Amino acid sequence: MTTTQQTVQVYKIYIKATPEAIWDAITKPEWTAKYGYTGVVDYDLKPGGAAKTYPSDAMREAGKEQGYDIPDLLIDGEILEADAPHKLVMTWRMLMDPTCAAEGFTTLTQEISEVEGGYCALTVSHDVTNAPTVAAMVNGDNGDPGQGGGGHPWILSDLKSLLETGKILAG
Repeated sequence: MTTTQQTVQVYKIYIKATPEAIWDAITKPEWTAKYGYTGVVDYDLKPGGAAKTYPSDAMREAGKEQGYDIPDLLIDGEILEADAPHKLVMTWRMLMDPTCAAEGFTTLTQEISEVEGGYCALTVSHDVTNAPTVAAMVNGDNGDPGQGGGGHPWILSDLKSLLETGKILAG
């Protein structure tokens, strides 16, 4: 008998912003194109809706400069739950890397909760069970964020910076 141990990576960050501002920043393409890896999301925010991330022009240019071919679709998945502005759950498959794509869909959960004092907690839980390459890619230990490393910690740090200061970390 073979058993699989569940592997869930959890990241929590506190942001001085409203739940609505954080929700917009993680679900609207005009926001996601500004921070992290600048992917442009296209989410149909209802159960069964498509969850897609496309490369921004800046990402394509950076890929070209580094000698990488950036695919037309970076991430695909399906919305499992969308409770604005509190919780977003989706399947998630990274298509940029063939090994990650072959591992199939994982589950990404983003939860926003208000904390006394005028700020919010954003908790990202990524179930990467049976997806070791995805786990290594998203945990932030793959090197320099400017070269594609950094994973969820980089994206969350950049999101926090943008929402609190109006500027990204690298800008």
